Amino acid sequence: MKNIALVCGGYSGEYVISIESAQQVYENLKDEYNIYKIIITKDKWYYEDNKEKINIDKNDFSLTIDGKKILFDAAFIIVHGTPGENGLLQGYFDMLSIPYNTCDALTSAVTFDKIICNAVVKQMGIVKVANNTCVYQNDKPLKEEDILSKVSLPVFIKPSQGGSSLGTFKVTNREDLLEKIDKAFEIHEKVIIEEYIKGREFSCGVMKIDNKITALPVAEICPKTDFFDWQAKYKGLSDEIVPAPIDKATTQLIQTTTEKIYKNLNCKGVCRIDYILNSDTNELYFLEVNTTPGQSKESIVPKQVRCMGKDVKWLYKTQLEDIIK
Repeated sequence: MKNIALVCGGYSGEYVISIESAQQVYENLKDEYNIYKIIITKDKWYYEDNKEKINIDKNDFSLTIDGKKILFDAAFIIVHGTPGENGLLQGYFDMLSIPYNTCDALTSAVTFDKIICNAVVKQMGIVKVANNTCVYQNDKPLKEEDILSKVSLPVFIKPSQGGSSLGTFKVTNREDLLEKIDKAFEIHEKVIIEEYIKGREFSCGVMKIDNKITALPVAEICPKTDFFDWQAKYKGLSDEIVPAPIDKATTQLIQTTTEKIYKNLNCKGVCRIDYILNSDTNELYFLEVNTTPGQSKESIVPKQVRCMGKDVKWLYKTQLEDIIK
């Protein structure tokens, strides 16, 4: 059987979610491949064998167990956030000629930075992008009037790099603006301020199936909180309805747009693209690309796959079979 490194953990606040996602991948692939769950932290990269932590040799990404050196045929990256979703791991594996299941280093870097990704998607001319501006930590002191000359309240404040809505805030009052920007700066030195679009939120997974870019069934995200924040995503405070209760034309619009973005950004593996459908104009607005979407049992992509009549074992095997020739 092939040796597969299931790479999880990471350096961000999404560490725990990555470990949960990796467990589901492991349970579904352990009978098909030799799966080694490699946990990445800032201090060390290691494989845990009978509670013994065996360090990875970063020179060639190998393990030595009982005197036997183990090399990997492929890496299944399930790190949310840095260094697995921003291109750093991808660049490392490229140098070692180890195939992996996600987008390449350049696409991962572009999609991980919201301000850059918004600009690139806007240039495509296939979907609306909310009016936004960007501020940097070293631009202080910030002035409210300068920001509000470019965007209008209410706004969303987000770290330009990061995921799981960490450091993301909806601001309706001018008095809260600078305070929330400062909190977002705790996640990243660059912060995007984006005008609020009133509407329904949708998410569409996408991947290559039989060498054809194929959008998965559309999900509607219905948060019980003010927006789809950390609590809504991971504490059960949202409903994700698959398939989304929308007409055929809207479904096709979201799926076609998703396939075009995936192609134009040169995405690979399984991605998930999020949108807002403006309730006043019925126009579709792009939110973000997730190049390493969650894979816990209740994550959106697994729900979409089940809606297709497939299971997650098929999803994970399809990704590996595509990269292991």
